[in-house]
Amino acid sequence: MRRVFGAKKDKEPPPSIQDASDKINKRGDTVDEKIKKLDAELARYKEQIKKTRPGPAQEAVKARAMRVLKQKKMYEGQRDMLFNQTYNLDQVAFASEGIKDAQQTMSALKSANKELKGMMKTVKIQDIDNLQDEMMDLMDVSNEIQETLGRSYNVPDDIDEEELMGELDALEADMGMETESDGVPSYLQPDKESDLDAELNLPSAPMGTGAPAGRYNAQAEDELGLPAVPRASLRG
Repeated sequence: MRRVFGAKKDKEPPPSIQDASDKINKRGDTVDEKIKKLDAELARYKEQIKKTRPGPAQEAVKARAMRVLKQKKMYEGQRDMLFNQTYNLDQVAFASEGIKDAQQTMSALKSANKELKGMMKTVKIQDIDNLQDEMMDLMDVSNEIQETLGRSYNVPDDIDEEELMGELDALEADMGMETESDGVPSYLQPDKESDLDAELNLPSAPMGTGAPAGRYNAQAEDELGLPAVPRASLRG
C-alpha cells in the first residue's frame, strides 16, 4: 500500500515568530538595496536632463527617469508592507513573552503556596501558646530557685522586726545629737587642746630666764613688728 499511495510525510513544524521576523527583515534589507540603486540611477538621469537641450533626447531621458521612479515607488511600497509585518510580529512576540512570564510567575506562586500550606500544617497557634506558657512557668521556677540559693544564713528567722525598728530609731537619734554642734558630727570635729594634753599627760613648756614677763610684754614693737629702739639711744 505504501508503494501505491506513498508514505505519509511528517509535517514540518511551523516557523517561530522570531524566524518569521528575521526572514522579513532580510527581505526588507534586499528591497532597501534596490531602492538605493534606483536613487543613484535617478540622480544620473537628472544630470543628463540638465545637460541635454529640450527636444526628443531630453524627452527620452525623462521617460527612463519616470520608469525608474515608478520602480522606486513600488519597492518603497513593498518595504513599508514588510516593515508593517515586522511590527506586527514584534507585538505578537512581546505578547507571547509576557504570557510566558505570567505562566512562570503563576507556577512559582502555586509552588510557594503549596509549600506554605505544608509548613502551616506542622505549626499550630495552640502549640505556640502552650510553649509560651511553659516558658513563663520555667522562668518563674528559675527565679524562685535563684532567690532560694541567694538566701543569707547569718540572719535568724526569729528576729522581731519591731526590735529592729527601735534600734534603728535609737541610732538615728544618736546621730542627730552628734550633729548638733555646727552641724558637724563629733567624730569629724577637731579635738580640744585640754583633752589632748590630759590624754598625753605632757608637762607644760618652761618659761624663758631672760627678761621678766612683764617687761617682755611691755616692750613695744614698731610698724614692722620688730622691737622698738628706745628714744634715749637715739638722742645719744
